Amino acid sequence: MLVPVPWSPPGVDLAAWRAAMAEDVVDLLARLAQAEAAIAATRDDLALAGEIAWPGMRIYEIATPTVLPVLAAAAADGFEQAAVIAGDAPDVPGMTLGKLLRPLDAKSVAVAPAGPGGGLFGVATSLPAPDWLVDHDLDTASAQLLRRTAPSPGEVTSTPPWRRLRGPTDLAGLEPALEGWENTRALLGG
Repeated sequence: MLVPVPWSPPGVDLAAWRAAMAEDVVDLLARLAQAEAAIAATRDDLALAGEIAWPGMRIYEIATPTVLPVLAAAAADGFEQAAVIAGDAPDVPGMTLGKLLRPLDAKSVAVAPAGPGGGLFGVATSLPAPDWLVDHDLDTASAQLLRRTAPSPGEVTSTPPWRRLRGPTDLAGLEPALEGWENTRALLGG
């Protein structure tokens, strides 16, 4: 999901920064053999979505950058499971998505925290999404928030966190040894 990005590193255009991060996430997800990648974007972000999408990739127009509209769009397309991933985590390894989807055999919802900055990196669920799942954005949600509305707290499980790049302090967490994130890396000087 294309999420709001309020900052960019000094000397880097905000629109170019946001596009680079989102493209790196899309490139990673599009290469995963066990998942079908799609992009969810508000009307204002459809041009960016079209710019970074791979040929034939689905683009879902959503009214707000929140989780439930994305899950509803995936369910309407006949998917049995879906994960909503933030588009500002360019160096995420593919195994992180697998760890987010794996618990769905036994749990209703799985969430990956976004690390020290709070919020969530991603949310996964079987479709259709449970009626008790509240709509939320990835910036302010937490596993605790989702557990409060679940019939039992155990219906929501947490998986390992992955950081999002939401501020200057998050740059220090980028992992240069990880493959991928070429677009973001190029904007940071290689």
